[in-house]
Amino acid sequence: MLLTEQIKHDIETHKLLDYSPYPKQKEFHNAGSAFRERLFCGGNRVGKTECGAAEMAMHLTGDYPKWWEGKRFVKPVRAWAAGITGESTRDVVQTKLLGPADRRESWGTGMIPATALGDIMTGRGIANAIDMLTVKHVTGGYSSLAFKSYEKGREKWQGAALEVIWMDEECDIEIYTEALTRTNETKGIVFMTCTPLLGMSEVMRRFWMPE
Repeated sequence: MLLTEQIKHDIETHKLLDYSPYPKQKEFHNAGSAFRERLFCGGNRVGKTECGAAEMAMHLTGDYPKWWEGKRFVKPVRAWAAGITGESTRDVVQTKLLGPADRRESWGTGMIPATALGDIMTGRGIANAIDMLTVKHVTGGYSSLAFKSYEKGREKWQGAALEVIWMDEECDIEIYTEALTRTNETKGIVFMTCTPLLGMSEVMRRFWMPE
């Protein structure tokens, strides 16, 4: 491989190193040190999903940048990342974290560095969708990440004890409550990135009109 090609490859497979949050994104990250639940709410194309993917990648790898003032985990984490449907989870969440879903040779060009990717288990029923993967942590162990969706209902959100849950787009209150339950035992975090399309729902009310 020529030097210029190697440099291009290194840049493409270490996207997390180039992540530099703008003030609102950084404020969102910082809040994780004090709040178990967070919401990044805004219009389309303002960097919400990129923000969520970057934070998830940091927790999975344990590789926090010098500017980081948010929540830190000092050992490998168990995590879920979710979207509305299996297809949207693949096309948005998975793509942001790993790279284009339909080009397996490009997996590793998302926020999770290629050098940190461990085992990858693809799902059934949805082409190129990943069910679960492992990510090398700076301590030497491996974090685990499973991809979920809201469409299969609350029952599919039961059972596990997790440190991190990222929800891209809004879910109903039953699934959100189940997500919180998954992190009770670990004192973990749940963060949501979304465009508020459902009005003042019960989930939105938790953040905008707390009791």
